[in-house]
Amino acid sequence: MKRSGDPIVMVTAYDAPSARIAEAAGADAVLVGDSLGMTVLGYGSTLPVTLDDMLRHTAAVVRSVSRPLVVADMPFGSYQASPDDAVANAVRLLAEAGAAAVKLEGGRSVAPLVERMVAAGIPVMGHLGLTPQSVNVFGGYRVRAKEAGEAIALVEDALALETAGAFAVVLELVPAEVAAIVTEELEIPTIGIGAGPSCDGQVQVFHDLVGLSTFTPRHAKRYADAEQVLADAVAAYVREVREGAFPGDENATHASEPVVAELETVLPLAGPRRAGEE
Repeated sequence: MKRSGDPIVMVTAYDAPSARIAEAAGADAVLVGDSLGMTVLGYGSTLPVTLDDMLRHTAAVVRSVSRPLVVADMPFGSYQASPDDAVANAVRLLAEAGAAAVKLEGGRSVAPLVERMVAAGIPVMGHLGLTPQSVNVFGGYRVRAKEAGEAIALVEDALALETAGAFAVVLELVPAEVAAIVTEELEIPTIGIGAGPSCDGQVQVFHDLVGLSTFTPRHAKRYADAEQVLADAVAAYVREVREGAFPGDENATHASEPVVAELETVLPLAGPRRAGEE
């Protein structure tokens, strides 16, 4: 798709319903992002997300799609301790959860690990720019590579990932001009999120797209207000239950008259008791 100039469309998905929607919409790839920490699990960052969390949610997504490429994030702590642990954890995401590839954050510092994973048969997507697992190092969520030195380092990191065998690189929150240069320099695709229109593809968070987030980042676009639609639906249910309008006869099943008669024979006091209560 990069060679032919066809934009790559990636969207996050964290469970069966969001995965089905992403596939039905025509997404080329689905990222089971550790952003599920904020969107699904209620955390304030991606840092508390565990490998078990990623295994569970990735498996749900894989079971629900057949066409898109499914990429699973390696959560914080799953690849930093040692190369052996990293390879073993990545293998679990492929073998147990069914992911087609993994994504990890970092540039030259993780390039040797990427090379080792690829040699072990694990496809790896890189992630540069704002790397959310390093939020405490950066001191917050902000645009990266705005200065010349950091921009040059970003290009070098991207080239190192490509040399190590990564098949694509996510560029998050970097200036559009820097992303365009990285995209031009690399033979592998770049997938942008808040990195301008010149990347080979784009990835966005499902909950931002459909209006289920508590706020919409500047780099995202809200295409629907799903939260209001869902809230209205649940409010209608609550109202109908309280008014006695639901469930109706069409929502119930009924026993045959012989069954009812037999019940009344077995429980002779049921009728009088009800009558007395009335």
